[in-house]
Amino acid sequence: MKTTIFWLASITCLPSSAWALSLYMGTGNTFGRTFRISTFGESHGGGVGVTVDGCPPRIPLTREEIQKDLDRRRPGQSRITTPRNEADAVEILSGLSPDGITIGTPIGMLVRNKDQRSQDYMDNDMKVAYRPSHADATYDAKYGVRAIAGGGRSSARETIGRVAAGAIARKILKLYNNIEILGYVSKVQDIECQNVDDDTFTMEQVDANIVRCPDPESAERMLERIDSIRKDGNSIGGVVTCVARNVPAGLGSPVFDKLEADLAKACMSIPAAKGFESGSGFAGTLLTGKEHNDEFYIDPETGATRTKTNRSGGIQGGISNGENVVIRVAFKPTSTIGKEQNTVTRDGTEVSLRGKGRHDPCVLPRAIPMVEAMVAITLLDALMMQQAQCELFPNEAEDINPMGTSVVGRAAPAAATVGGHAEAPKAVDQRIDEE
Repeated sequence: MKTTIFWLASITCLPSSAWALSLYMGTGNTFGRTFRISTFGESHGGGVGVTVDGCPPRIPLTREEIQKDLDRRRPGQSRITTPRNEADAVEILSGLSPDGITIGTPIGMLVRNKDQRSQDYMDNDMKVAYRPSHADATYDAKYGVRAIAGGGRSSARETIGRVAAGAIARKILKLYNNIEILGYVSKVQDIECQNVDDDTFTMEQVDANIVRCPDPESAERMLERIDSIRKDGNSIGGVVTCVARNVPAGLGSPVFDKLEADLAKACMSIPAAKGFESGSGFAGTLLTGKEHNDEFYIDPETGATRTKTNRSGGIQGGISNGENVVIRVAFKPTSTIGKEQNTVTRDGTEVSLRGKGRHDPCVLPRAIPMVEAMVAITLLDALMMQQAQCELFPNEAEDINPMGTSVVGRAAPAAATVGGHAEAPKAVDQRIDEE
């Protein structure tokens, strides 16, 4: 206690700017550096929302654009999601002109809670007993108090703010370079989807079934598995794949702020996320360097530098290379289930607990817009950081060929002619010494 009192006393002597920084660094509710979001609210409170700071001015933005993404996230969509009946209607409180143009000031958005049923948590053992693998025990350990009803900030309802902010980021990325971000359920337990082309699948194909898998045959098998688990009062997990197309080369920084590192933090902050992969991920460890490396070539149509394969997932050395950014996020089974489990109460009494309330038997279908939102926010933040550092004085070097899927480079070098037959230029053998 003495240490805590001394620390509090010492920071009050700091300048106001340092005090604000200390407070910001310790709260954990803010994400981003230039495009920054701060979410607020609890699952069973008056509402949840977000403040978006750093949004560029003069961007046309409508409530309907934000609501579209929230509708894909909201509960009660199908039999395999929680039946909680929430419209999740967003209110934009600030940051827009009367004619719907961003004005460069913080954008505040709020979604009011309408259908919370706190008695499901308060009128039984869940009031004092910790739900296994949930945040109940750790919140008590950290704060000494917790929001019992609905899990408070640990509830997936907190992600409403992220998805609303992600809709803004998605709009700006689309305007900037036609960047599109699409996720889909790629695995449910051991059922993995097949025949999905990351270059061409569409949101319409993803949303064509309630599992949100663009491969209809795999989606049907996934649905059967989820239904079986749901009827048994249990839950199930799996993997979400997210693809960002038309991402320009150059986003991200070396060492600590690598693009995949920022994406990993963003995605691992989503409730129930337990694993992250970029590009080839863990499967890449089974390959040799020769098998794994993405060889470069000149695109015969655009003249840009491209890679023949994309095992790097669009990121090399922590910096985007202009190919599709491909990541995967693993989600655990929902913690609260209808089956009886052993646990303890706050005072240390061993008891049995059967979960009550309304919960998803599988979080994956509703996790799609959450992952898309965090990827969009991360990419926009990286894009704005790139503009601030490297575009203040535009790069006018003429000896660097543009790279990626969304640029036009110089024409590919003409093939040499040998004996009347075209022959591609031969590579120059080089020895590369690396530490």
